[in-house]
Amino acid sequence: MRSILVAGVIAANLAFIGLGIVFGYPDVLAEPPTEILARFAADQSTVTALFLLLALGAGSLIPVAVLLGRRLQDSSAAALSVHVGVLAGLVQVIGLLRWPFAVPALAHAADRVTAETIFTVLHSYLGSGLGETLGYLLTGAWTILVLRALPAPRWFIALGAVSAVAILSGLLIPLDVPGTDLANFLGYLAWSVWMICLAVRAGKLQVVV
Repeated sequence: MRSILVAGVIAANLAFIGLGIVFGYPDVLAEPPTEILARFAADQSTVTALFLLLALGAGSLIPVAVLLGRRLQDSSAAALSVHVGVLAGLVQVIGLLRWPFAVPALAHAADRVTAETIFTVLHSYLGSGLGETLGYLLTGAWTILVLRALPAPRWFIALGAVSAVAILSGLLIPLDVPGTDLANFLGYLAWSVWMICLAVRAGKLQVVV
C-alpha cells in the first residue's frame, strides 16, 4: 500500500505541474471553449498523456482506501472511509478521463459550434460537477474519517485537518468566493505532504483480520 500511495502522490503532482507548463492548466479552464480546444489541439499528445497520468494518480486513492481500511481498527469511521475513499477516487477519474477520450474528437470536429457546446456540457457536469465538486467533498471527508480512525500524533492530525478544510473550500469556488482557488490549491499541496506521512504511518500498521 505504501508504494501505491507514494506513487499516486508523485504521479498526480508531476502531471499537474506538467499540465501547468504545457497547457496552462488549470487557469486555461477560465478561457472560452474555442481557446481551450485550440490549446489542447496544439499539443494534444503531451496534454493527453499528462491527463492520463493525473487520472492514474487520482485513481490510486481507490486501492489505498481499501488497503488502508484493512489496517484500521474496526470502527464506523474506518468502514465508512473505505466507501468514501473509493468514491473520491472514482469521481475524479471519471471527470479527468473526458480529456483523453472525449476532448480530442471535439478539438478536431468540423462543426465547431456543436463541438464547443458538447465541451461546455462535459466540462460543467463531468469536470466542475463530478470531478471537482464531488471530488473535493469526498476527498475532504475521506481525510477526516481516516483521522478519526487512525491513532496519530497531534501534528499529523492538524496537517490532515487543515488540508481537508482547505480542499473543502473548493466547494465555494463556483460561488466566486475570494481566495478559495488559492486555498484549495494550497490544501492539495498540504494534503500531498500528509499523504506521504500517511504512507509512513500506515506501513507500520498490521492488517486487521
